Amino acid sequence: MPRSIVLLATPEGWRHSVLTEEGGKLCGRLADAAANTDPAEAQAAVAAMVVGRVHDFHEADVDVTWDPPREPGSWTDQVTVATTPPSA
Repeated sequence: MPRSIVLLATPEGWRHSVLTEEGGKLCGRLADAAANTDPAEAQAAVAAMVVGRVHDFHEADVDVTWDPPREPGSWTDQVTVATTPPSA
């Protein structure tokens, strides 16, 4: 289950790292977001990706809350579980 996302603006495009509760890290880039894409659009794209994957793999809903940027071109967020399905 993800716990946070790091989003970085690079000259080549937007990069992201998803940090998990278990201490893992999944890294990649936003294929459909050019380097000049607005930061809010890049945040929305990576948040949608994480929300979708959590739903697919964990059957849970999560909220993504972006922190204010600490440095230019870098954003972090917190991923929290909104709902989980009832046990069968």
